[in-house]
Amino acid sequence: MDITLVIPLLNEEESLPELAAWIVRVMNTHHFSYEVIMVDDGSTDGSWNVIENLRKNNHHIKGIRFQRNYGKSAALNEGFKAATGEVVITMDADMQDSPDEIPELRRMIIEDGFDLVSGWKKKRYDNTLTKNIPSKLFNAAARRMSKIQLHDFNCGLKAYKNKLVKSIEVYGEMHRYVPVLAKWAGFKKIGEKVVEHRPRKYGVTKFGWSRFINGFLDLLTIFFVGKFGKRPMHFFGLWGTLFFLFGFVVFLYLSVSKFFFDVTGMTDRPLFYFAILAMILGTQLFLAGFLGELISRNAAERNFYLIEQKLGIEPVQKD
Repeated sequence: MDITLVIPLLNEEESLPELAAWIVRVMNTHHFSYEVIMVDDGSTDGSWNVIENLRKNNHHIKGIRFQRNYGKSAALNEGFKAATGEVVITMDADMQDSPDEIPELRRMIIEDGFDLVSGWKKKRYDNTLTKNIPSKLFNAAARRMSKIQLHDFNCGLKAYKNKLVKSIEVYGEMHRYVPVLAKWAGFKKIGEKVVEHRPRKYGVTKFGWSRFINGFLDLLTIFFVGKFGKRPMHFFGLWGTLFFLFGFVVFLYLSVSKFFFDVTGMTDRPLFYFAILAMILGTQLFLAGFLGELISRNAAERNFYLIEQKLGIEPVQKD
């Protein structure tokens, strides 16, 4: 199969029929074999009914319905699991992404050999103060920390090699930093394409102020997980050891001063309490690293979600 389209959605019943018709036109024009996996992230409107009706007329359209809202990362992760196309393309369901970008995105994966191609909405129709400026700040921070030269990490329109999406886990709210996850998984040929950003035609934005804080925290998380996710002891153990040794050396110095040089008032000196504090912090950090190692080796259910219903999705075979 040439292309799998993964479309996460939440309360987008108005836009789905028009989006599906547009996708079908593009696929038929270019003679692509394809599937469209629409992942309903706990919609409270009639989105799932629309997906069922669309599938009755076009069996290329498939659906996954969450029992409740888990977030965009969970939707992408389940869509990636079910994807069978040689190229996997993600796009939002609100009609702000153009399906006309699909052929060129696929070409860049197949012919240019990119592992991932991220869309860049160079001209945006969002609110400058609440979305555009914060987005530029986050993207600048992400570029600096990840060393990936993308202008728009959070663009929903992206293309991937199938092997890539089968090699990463998108959890929490890490959908903003899928290129970083890809890089840490060893997929380093990451490209960018300027794409059309269309004004919102249906529905309301899902953007909230909490994304400012969450985006920054997620960036720190992805940086830590990428470097130390499989070896937390290398981070916590190192700092724990340094803190403990510092405290122990200071404590040894104070003890020598008291017993060999008859220096009195050891417990009245602030340095004594700094030494004890450093030793306690060092021990706690070391234990945190040890517990982190145990957790990282036994977290098999990290990506378990309650899925109420599937349409046209074959069970994933386990080796």
